[in-house]
Amino acid sequence: MSLLKTTATLIPKPSSTSTFDSLQCGTLLQSLTNSKSLTQALQLHAHVTTGGTLRRNTYLATKLAACYAVCGHMPYAQHIFDQIVLKNSFLWNSMIRGYACNNSPSRALFLYLKMLHFGQKPDNFTYPFVLKACGDLLLREMGRKVHALVVVGGLEEDVYVGNSILSMYFKFGDVEAARVVFDRMLVRDLTSWNTMMSGFVKNGEARGAFEVFGDMRRDGFVGDRTTLLALLSACGDVMDLKVGKEIHGYVVRNGESGRVCNGFLMNSIIDMYCNCESVSCARKLFEGLRVKDVVSWNSLISGYEKCGDAFQALELFGRMVVVGAVPDEVTVISVLAACNQISALRLGATVQSYVVKRGYVVNVVVGTALIGMYANCGSLVCACRVFDEMPEKNLPACTVMVTGFGIHGRGREAISIFYEMLGKGVTPDEGIFTAVLSACSHSGLVDEGKEIFYKMTRDYSVEPRPTHYSCLVDLLGRAGYLDEAYAVIENMKLKPNEDVWTALLSACRLHRNVKLAVISAQKLFELNPDGVSGYVCLSNIYAAERRWEDVENVRALVAKRRLRKPPSYSFVELNKMVHQFFVGDTSHEQSDDIYAKLKDLNEQLKKAGYKPDTSLVLYDVEEEIKEKMLWDHSERLALAFALINTGPGTTIRITKNLRVCGDCHTVIKMISKLTNREIIMRDICRFHHFRDGLCSCGGYW
Repeated sequence: MSLLKTTATLIPKPSSTSTFDSLQCGTLLQSLTNSKSLTQALQLHAHVTTGGTLRRNTYLATKLAACYAVCGHMPYAQHIFDQIVLKNSFLWNSMIRGYACNNSPSRALFLYLKMLHFGQKPDNFTYPFVLKACGDLLLREMGRKVHALVVVGGLEEDVYVGNSILSMYFKFGDVEAARVVFDRMLVRDLTSWNTMMSGFVKNGEARGAFEVFGDMRRDGFVGDRTTLLALLSACGDVMDLKVGKEIHGYVVRNGESGRVCNGFLMNSIIDMYCNCESVSCARKLFEGLRVKDVVSWNSLISGYEKCGDAFQALELFGRMVVVGAVPDEVTVISVLAACNQISALRLGATVQSYVVKRGYVVNVVVGTALIGMYANCGSLVCACRVFDEMPEKNLPACTVMVTGFGIHGRGREAISIFYEMLGKGVTPDEGIFTAVLSACSHSGLVDEGKEIFYKMTRDYSVEPRPTHYSCLVDLLGRAGYLDEAYAVIENMKLKPNEDVWTALLSACRLHRNVKLAVISAQKLFELNPDGVSGYVCLSNIYAAERRWEDVENVRALVAKRRLRKPPSYSFVELNKMVHQFFVGDTSHEQSDDIYAKLKDLNEQLKKAGYKPDTSLVLYDVEEEIKEKMLWDHSERLALAFALINTGPGTTIRITKNLRVCGDCHTVIKMISKLTNREIIMRDICRFHHFRDGLCSCGGYW
């Protein structure tokens, strides 16, 4: 009680002419409880303690304990609670509420059970916080038992209790149970409707939120800010831009946009636009905000990153720092994800330095983001360093590290991390099984991958999802076991999705199995007639076999459906700036020097024995034109640019949005030896580390 002694000096000592009686103290405590004034409560506590009043007056002690509980100062509340012999329901309820609302749900339930043990009957002020604690701890069985006691006690009709039951079931993910409770409620208030809408959204059923909103309006209720937030989230989830714009218009018409107190609402509208892939509308709203808080910046930066516009995300982050806005953990994670997209390693390292200089603690969430950034930017050494230095290695961190090893072709290290994690008692989930199976596929570890796949169900009761099946098909297909891969698809318990058939089709392209490729492509077209990648892959397979008539038929079908193949492009980072190159690009300011460098390299490589593999040009044109088309590939332009602008021995890092072709793979291997450079290339499938004329993939990609 040393703190109480120090606060005793903050108020005058009582004299014979100025003393508080218990009623006056109780009234004052009630006022302090309503205002949640902890400092003044401490002062009054010191006053009544030094005066000896507290020990003699249970009423006053109960009021003071309740005041501390409402203020969230549970150690003092518990200290007083333990000294009170006759505890009434008000005191029990105050303590249960205090723990439930201050991140101690298990303590709240402990007091609830203790309350029952001492024969104190719970009431409509007890159950809402007991239900909240059950929901927070995901104690389904106990939650249902408490619900049953509510019904037996005749308290289900209390709207406050009913709303708490709704919230609990939504936390459990039991949407049907929540709907049943809601339908049985005789009295509903606005909180009831808002709880239903928010619950549907949080459980991935946004359409249900719209239905509830329609019912709410028919019942004559007018929504508030919470209603709007739930609807905005629903619009973002289902990408309903039309309804989202209507809500934005409603907010503007009602003058909400000009109020600082509704900044969170405007940030939610920005989020909605970004989730609906209308970043231009989000940017326009953002620029019009008079007050931009960190959430405003985060919403737009995250929106650009999620929509694949890493350049705008990074530009906005730079502007945020310049204007003096202070980034937080969410900002850092979004910016690191943007660096991932374009392999901006130096920018990512700068963000890490910024975080350290600002004194931020690199917790497990930021650490996991750093691991992903370094791994996806080609620096597995830095990723491993961050991982090794993390005091806590949870499941997401292990998953990202396994994924990093996998995309760099180091499958055995990925498996080692996986089994090390299991040895420490961490329970695996679907995500890490996907990561380790993918790692096995990239490294050709067929037996190991098959064992892990069957271990999922046998040892960990994780039912394979289509993602796991596509990894297994890819694993078998890459290794040339096409018939076995096809058998896996035929025997799947689930209906094969696009990813599964795409994995088999890619394997058919690799091993030039036209018959099985046609079957795979047809299945793929049935599932997604507008997916251009399947048509492109089938066309490439036909072209490799010089079946030009079939190639033209596929291309005609693509033209008829008005589908467009994404353009091939490559990135390379130089002096914290990222340069982008397209196939045959002549727009760069150093374009003449780049093509001159490519011509020089071509001559040197031919002297070293290089022969262009023109079979990889998927057009029926002259050989000379085919050779020129190969040298116009975006990764070669990026490589020439990097060679021109970096000194001898500097590592070159290139990112390509599509799979690197076989001829470019051969050329870059030879250039790495010719120039004595390490060249790290990330394509859509994996990383290739070229050094001394060799590649880390061993020709297996």
